[in-house]
Amino acid sequence: MSDNITSVLFVCLGNICRSPSAEAVFRHKVKQAGLYVGVDSAGTHGFHKASPPDARSIEAGESRGYDFEGIVCRRVTEQDFEQFDLILAMDEENLENLMEKCPEEYQHKVKLFMSYSEEEEEVVPDPYYGGKKGFEYVLTLIESASDGLIQHIQTS
Repeated sequence: MSDNITSVLFVCLGNICRSPSAEAVFRHKVKQAGLYVGVDSAGTHGFHKASPPDARSIEAGESRGYDFEGIVCRRVTEQDFEQFDLILAMDEENLENLMEKCPEEYQHKVKLFMSYSEEEEEVVPDPYYGGKKGFEYVLTLIESASDGLIQHIQTS
């Protein structure tokens, strides 16, 4: 059914906006598709360790029917590189940070999340310092990339 993608980790800088939103969206879409894929999120930095996601991310996501229950901010660990089949960065900076930390034998797992989207946007921009429109736009990009990733898993 798939090229052994049974677990996905979404990564942004602080694990407060983009990656928890991606976790909530992808978890929902996996369930809708009837797939069994473990989903988690983390940050390349531990600024918000053990905090819930940003309230603006939760508000935007819940308005579209996504559940953030049980999602807490954490930092990427060494074990993540071994444990997860796919590690998806929200932007180039986080991709570079991941590649610096990732053992060579697992670097094939690390990719940009938007590589699964048909959108022109190549990264998921950080909405943290912006307004509500930024959080809505991020969700739209995450939904697009999530749909593409689901399709990839189903057809691989």
